This record gives sequence, C-alpha cells and structure tokens, in this order.
Amino acid sequence: MELSSRGAKMSGLSGIRSIMEDIALAASDPSGDTWLNLSPGNPAAIPEVTATWRRLQEEAMANGFAEFSGRYGPSRGSDALVDAIVRYFNARYGWGIKPHNVLVGAGCQMLAFMATTLFTGPCADGHRRLVLPSVPDYTGYQGLSMDQGGIVGVDPGVELQEGRSFRYTFDLDAVRSQTAMGMMLLSSPGNPTGRSIQQDDLSGLIEIAEERDIPLLLDHAYGDPFPGVAQDSVDPPLHPNVINCFTLSKAGIPGERLGFAIGPQDAIDAMLSFTANSHLHAPQLIQATAALALNSGEIDTLTSHAIRPYYRDKRRTAEKLLHELLPETVDWRLHATDGGMFCWLWIDHDWFSDLVLYEALKRRKVFVVPGRHFFVEPFTSPFLADHGTRCVRLSLSPDEAVIAEGIGRLAEALKEMRGAK
Repeated sequence: MELSSRGAKMSGLSGIRSIMEDIALAASDPSGDTWLNLSPGNPAAIPEVTATWRRLQEEAMANGFAEFSGRYGPSRGSDALVDAIVRYFNARYGWGIKPHNVLVGAGCQMLAFMATTLFTGPCADGHRRLVLPSVPDYTGYQGLSMDQGGIVGVDPGVELQEGRSFRYTFDLDAVRSQTAMGMMLLSSPGNPTGRSIQQDDLSGLIEIAEERDIPLLLDHAYGDPFPGVAQDSVDPPLHPNVINCFTLSKAGIPGERLGFAIGPQDAIDAMLSFTANSHLHAPQLIQATAALALNSGEIDTLTSHAIRPYYRDKRRTAEKLLHELLPETVDWRLHATDGGMFCWLWIDHDWFSDLVLYEALKRRKVFVVPGRHFFVEPFTSPFLADHGTRCVRLSLSPDEAVIAEGIGRLAEALKEMRGAK
C-alpha cells in the first residue's frame, strides 16, 4: 500500500529511534556481557519517588477503580485533576486560571504534537513552520510536523566560559528573521543541555510571538514546579501567546504518559477538540493518582527532598569524573547547566565525529546519544556543519558506577579516535 507524503514523513525511522533499536538488540546479546547505557531519557528509579507513586496509585485504585477505569471520562481531563491543577498553580504563582485554561494529555510530546498540527502546516496564506528558537533541543520535536520541511531550528550563539565550560545563547534577531512562522517551541531547562531560559530572552520570544500572533509553547518537562531539577530558573509565564506544558514523567512516572497544558482559552479549546477527535482522553486512573499528589503536596516533597538533590549530586559526580578521566590534550567542553538530567559534551576537533564515537563506544559496550539528533537537518549553516556533528549527550540517570565506567570507556574511545586522525 502506498503511503501519503505525510505517511512517509511520519513512518521514517528517526535517529534516536534507531539508537533505541540498537539498545533493544544489545539486550539480547548472547555473550552475557554487561552493557553500560548512558543514553536513556528515562528518569532514575529513586526509591522514595517510586514508593510514593506506588502508594498514591494504590490509594486511587482503592477509592474508585471502577469509576476511573471502568468508564470514559471528559476529554479535558478528570474534574478532580483539572481542579487540582487550577488550585495548585493559582496558589504557587498567583495566577487566576480557570478550568478552561487547562487540558490534560498523554505527556508533553503529545501535547506539543497537537499544537504543532493545529498551528503549523498548510494554511490560507501558504505554509507555516514550527520554529525551534535555539538548537540543540529535544530530539523528539523533529517528529512533530507531518510535513517535509515543516520544522526549522535557529542556530545559537556560543559563549566560551572559564575552564572547559561553554554555554549556548539565544539569537533573537535570527528568530525574528524567520518567515512563515506558525509556532515556536522550546524546552527549559533544555534537553540535552540543561540550559534554563533567562527572563530577557523569554521576554524577547514572547514579544516575537505577540508580533506574529502565534503561540510560544514552553515545555517544562525538566523544570519548575516539578521535577524542579533546575537550580536557577524563571517562573512559567502566564501570557495570551504562551502555552505552558508540564509532565509527571520526570517526576517519576514516565510510563504513565501524563501531562497537561495551561494556556489561553482559544488555544486550549482547539487542543481539547483535537483530543476528543483523536483519542478521547488521557488514562484516568493515573489522573486520579496525580490529583492526590497535587492536593496533598507530596509532589513538592518529592521534588525538593528527593529528585532535585539526586540530580544535583549526579551532576557534580559526572563533572568531576569528566575532568579526571578525559584526555587533557583533547579540546572538550561541557555545557554549563542550570539543571536537567544530562551532560552535553562538545569535542571541537576536525577528527571528531559523533557517529564515529557512537560506534567506538558500542564496541566497548557503551551507549550514548550522538549530538546531531538534537539539531535540525539539513546542516546547511557553517556553524551546524561543524558543531552539529561534534557533540554527544550523556545521561545522569544510571547508577554512579555505570557513569564512572562509561566515562572511562569514553576517554579510551577519544584517545583511539585522536590517534587515528
């Protein structure tokens, strides 16, 4: 059967998906060797977090399993969860949102897909695109548009800092110069870099959204209020041109695929209709569980006492190991982070390629994510032609022993690549 042009676009195997296939194949390795996986986006299984969610879900089941799982529910989300979201965010940020400003969905990625479909693509005045105002950004965004060429990424600036640190900066003029813009999308803190957007840059993006009369979708999957792994971040903005998306995935329940959007009523109403027309509603039992976590305040306890300290300590450990183990003669830099669950490395040499490193580490039974998957192809700009293939992402979710051994093997692979130049 012949696929449509959109079918061909959506059926393609993305770079990150091919890595997942590699990992699945490695899991069936008959040699019995242990693989070190430094690539996952999964949050760590922190015992306190796992135990709390298990207890809350058991409570939700005991209180109304038949009601939650035995009947259909409202497309906006259960009344209990929507009301809990309204109370929580109004109390925390002094907002005045109402239920019509909220939509519960199957995770931030699905919410972003719905918004991308609604606000980009063919339209009366031509074709509008999704703009990522600063790459690198979450690799899953590149599958959001069903149209070829429907996504464009804006090159960042690069600020070299002391030691082996660097930081990407926003180029607001380059964002403003984009044509046929239908929506902007940004993760903050970012995946893969951990960079949190600062107030001046956020105000600049909102100003552009106002000028173009388009939405700016902010993905807070790693940010405040939960999981709160950013050490320094601005509050989510309540604005007529901003759709804020939140998820419970990085707060400990990624397999349940539960998130929610807060935004202007007209945008939320459009996404609500999309939900009803496509998959009716998000799973209800986990919605009841989430409502308990919000109303009891336990989500804040997990964030402040378990999740944030865990990743802060992991980051410190990883930074120490990188400085101790990576070759001093290799020009590597680590992106300065405000939080997040990853280390983003830039190896600035002509002899370096992220895909060559990926294969070299596979031979050493280690998985990482090549950096090119977080940029938007084709790499036509001079900056991306070099930089886009010279980065790699390491996860902070594995045990410290896995991180330490993985970084040691990374050092070996870099020495091998440098020697073969």
